This record gives sequence, C-alpha cells and structure tokens, in this order.
Amino acid sequence: MPYKAGALYPCNPATARSESTKLAVDPKGEKLIYTNGRAVIIRDINNPAIAHAYTQHTQTTTVARISPSGYYCASADVAGNVRIWDVTQSENVLKLAIRPLAGKINDLAWDGESKRLIVGGEGKDKFGAAFFIDSGSSCGEIAGHAKAITSLSVRHQRPFRAISGSDDNSVVFHTAVPFKYDKILSSHTRFVRDVGYAPNGELFASVASDGKLFFYEGKTGELKGEADRGGASSSLMACSWAPDSSKIASAGADGVVSIWDASSLKASQTYTVGSDVPSQQNGVVYAGANTVISISLSGTLNVFDTRESSSTKWRAIHGPTKAITASALSEGKDKTFYAGSFDGTMKSFSVGGEAQGTCADVEGTGHSARVSAISGDGQGNVWSAGWDDKVSSIEGSSFASKSVSTKGQPASIAATSTALYVATPSGLEIHPHDGSSTTHAGSTSAVAAHPSPNGDVVAFGSGAKKVVIASVSGTSVKVESEIEDNKGEVLALAFSPDGTLLASGDAMGRIILVDVKEKKTLVSSRWTFHTGRITALAFSPDGKRLASAGIDESIYVWEVDRPLKNTAIKNAHPGGVSGVAWIEGSTGLISAGADGCARTWTVDQV
Repeated sequence: MPYKAGALYPCNPATARSESTKLAVDPKGEKLIYTNGRAVIIRDINNPAIAHAYTQHTQTTTVARISPSGYYCASADVAGNVRIWDVTQSENVLKLAIRPLAGKINDLAWDGESKRLIVGGEGKDKFGAAFFIDSGSSCGEIAGHAKAITSLSVRHQRPFRAISGSDDNSVVFHTAVPFKYDKILSSHTRFVRDVGYAPNGELFASVASDGKLFFYEGKTGELKGEADRGGASSSLMACSWAPDSSKIASAGADGVVSIWDASSLKASQTYTVGSDVPSQQNGVVYAGANTVISISLSGTLNVFDTRESSSTKWRAIHGPTKAITASALSEGKDKTFYAGSFDGTMKSFSVGGEAQGTCADVEGTGHSARVSAISGDGQGNVWSAGWDDKVSSIEGSSFASKSVSTKGQPASIAATSTALYVATPSGLEIHPHDGSSTTHAGSTSAVAAHPSPNGDVVAFGSGAKKVVIASVSGTSVKVESEIEDNKGEVLALAFSPDGTLLASGDAMGRIILVDVKEKKTLVSSRWTFHTGRITALAFSPDGKRLASAGIDESIYVWEVDRPLKNTAIKNAHPGGVSGVAWIEGSTGLISAGADGCARTWTVDQV
C-alpha cells in the first residue's frame, strides 16, 4: 500500500445548549465513545495517542454505544439510520444497517445479551423501536410517549425491562421480551433528559430539566425516592451508574458534577467545573470503578478520579468540536500543529516528543468568527486570520497582544521574518514588521511568500484565474510575472523550500507547477485528479513532493520530477480536507478537515 494511516488526533464531542450529550464507554471502561459530525470516535481514556474514528455515516451522528459483549458498536444519526459494526477489527465490518425511525434518533440501548437494540427519537409515525441486531426484525415496541424520546435504558438481567424518557415530561416503563408498554411514570414536571438502569438491575434513575433525580425499583418501576439536592433546581442533563451500582453520577446545567450514594440518596462528592455558560455539563459517564468523565458545553472533557480527596482537581481533555477550517505547522523546537475552526476557536496539537497527541486550547483574545487562514514564518512564529477582519499572533499556546486589523475579510495569509501578507477582496495587504503597511489594489484570493536576500518573493491570486509573482521590499511591490494557466479561481499557493517552484491550486481542482525564475509553467494539465476545489498545498522539505488537499475529501501527493506519478488518499476527512503539512521528511503528513480531527499519514516513495 503506498500510504499508511498513522495516529488520529480526535475531535471532542459535539454539544448543544439544553441538549444532553450521550457519552459511553466500552465494557472494560477503558475507551470513551461519542459522536461529532459524521464520525463516531473511540478513544483511549488514558493515552491520547490511541484513537479511532468510524466515518461511514452519511448524516450527522447523534449517539453510539458498544454492546455488553464488546464486539459491536451501534451508532445512529439525524436521519433515523442505525449502523451496527464490528469494533474488534480496524475495518469495522458492517453487521446491520437499518432505518427504524423516520427522524432523528436521540438515544439507543443494548439488551444484556447483545442480541437486541432499542432506539428512540423524533420519528414521524412513532418515537421508538425495538429490533434484533441479526435480522433487523421487530422484537416489540417502544410506545406510550406523546413527544420525542430523549433517552433509553434496558435492564440487563432477566426478566428484561426497558425505560424511556421523553420531552413529554414522562418516563415509560416497558416489559420485555417482546418489549411492551406497561405504565407511565409522571414524577418529573419538565423534559426528561436521561434515564439509566443500574448494572445490577435493582434500580433505575431519571433526571430532568426540573432539576430532579428520581430512583425507581428495577423490576416494577415503583418510585423509591428522590435525591436531596439541597434546594438546587438547575437542570440535570445526564446520569450514569457506577459499575458496582452503589453510586450514580449526574451532570448539571449549573456546571456541577455530583456523585450520589444510591442507598442514602445524598451526594458523596461534588465537582464544580464552573458557573459560566461554557462550563454547563451536558453529559456524564462512569469509566471503570473510580473514573467519571463529563462533557462541558464548551466541548472540554473533564476526567475525575473519585479517589482524589480534592474536589477541585481533575484532568481536562481538549479538542476541536467544530470543523477545522485552517491549519499550519509551527517549525519551532517542538513541532506544533495549529488548527482553527469556523467558530473562531483555536487548538494546538503536539506532534512530537512525549506530549505527542495532546491537544490544548490556544488561550487569550483570538477570533470571534471563522478562522480563515494560519501561517508560520518558518522561524517558529505563527499568525492566524479570521472573518472578524483581524490577524493575530500566536506564541506557544496563547494569542499574543500583537494583532493587525485588515481592510477586508482575510482569505489567506503568508508570513515571513520581515512581513505579513494578507489576501483580501480589496487587495493584497502588506504589513512589514516595522509597523508600516500598504495595499496592492485588486481582489486577491490567495497568497504565498518566500524570503530572499533582497526582500520577499510573493505570489498571489489576482482576478479570476491569474497568479501574480512579485518582489516585495518593505512596502514596495514590483511585479515580475503573471501566470494564467489555472482554470478557476486560485485558492491555494505554495513555494518550494528553495523558492524555485510555485504550486497553484484552483476552484476547479486543478494544480499547476511554475518555475519561478524562468517564469514558465512546468505542469499544467496532469495534476487534475481532485474533483473539488483545492484548499491547501504543501511542498515536502526536499521540494521533491507536493501534497494537496481538497474539498473532495482527498489528499494527493504528487512527484515533482515525475508528474505522472501520484499517491491518492481518498476519504481522508469526511466533509473535506482543509489543511495539510509535512511533519517527517518527505514521507510524513498531517492533515485536518471538516470532521474536526487531525490525522497523520505515512506516504511511501513511489
């Protein structure tokens, strides 16, 4: 195989205000399972370098849970599709694809034998369904609700029972098998957010927007009691039982994660993550006997060790929660991959050393809108541009005080040790580091720069299909040549490390290669395999290979000396690839895309 997929740096769970986020773990409590976009993420809780993404859904996923046997995972999406697939092999062989509901599925639950599945959501003719995973045939019905089902759970011991919570404020108790409506439990006065059976089947619990946590007898559904919250009335968004069934964790919209004793119905431990809106807790899950994981509205995963006496110490796992729209590699002492999203947030990934795979938030005042471009100057300094018409400097893991306001919306940026170049619809803005600035008039769609002894050589997309190559010294611009071999708007440009070659990618998926000194096109019609617009280009350190990223979800590696040779990485990122960079000689790549993940690749020499 000409290429091999390497480490995956996963996105964090997708969150939404006033919605419960479904977190799950494998039967051993070692791996966390959640969804974001079209992907289902399975990641090792203790080792950030171990993660896997299942990307076969064609719609936005909503929930995923591994079977009690540990062999299969069931995942669902907003269109009502359920896919059951093998988790013991990296190929994730599909066992069953079915569409039990005609609308969004909010939750699903396995029975204790890993033979049956119940799902619930926003179907048009029904809100729930039950079926066998081998055949997809019905094994009862999940009924009794007047509004969408929000959560489900199944008793894993015989006699089987099932419970479902709904936006109609009720919990419905079902007998099984086949699953059948038994009675309605009207303990709550607001939307039921989550329900859960204890692993031993003796009790089940429900939480809701009324701030109540109720406990019920597992076989009969009889109300056993209510947790004492000391007068707190904030919404409870999720709950999860400890493996020994002695405790249950709850996550609240007040930013508090609590551990409740099932016998006394009182809180034994309380963690206050924060009081602001981003600190609202949307989901929670027990991972083993002593670990609780919650998800904040901001997308941060919080890992609590219940053996820790302090209630103010826990581990935070950061990661993108939205599509990555721009990225760049910092060539400092420790290589760092910066990724910006369309919500303006910025993350940094460590791609080498002992910290490999860890992700951190770039702190400070960054961007309030989509991050459109990121560029390093080759000396460890990084700049980012956003649709808030601002270019900001990044130092390490925080935004620096240095920033530049632009006259137009930045489409692309390029940084060197002497100046910053910004492509905007109103022209190419030139900002030397001495504080002066000028604008080269004319709509500009992309820019790249390479330092030279007498200033910088700058290439920029001008007009519909033209590439302009110019010499820039301070604020003086001298046009050297104009190339018009692209077939669409120029969207990506890159110089080779020695500055002798220039690659240009356009909106039609075409890439041309230009000899800068000779001012002629070397490749004009052979690099046309992309089926969508080019989003990023990057030369290998030796200048012999060019990597291209496209909205068609593909990455291509082109051989400069042999233009007919290439390596195609198809389906690299669901939704499109937004960035690519070389991290290890001429064989190691890192990419980012609309799935919110960063992925590494090893591409063999052709």
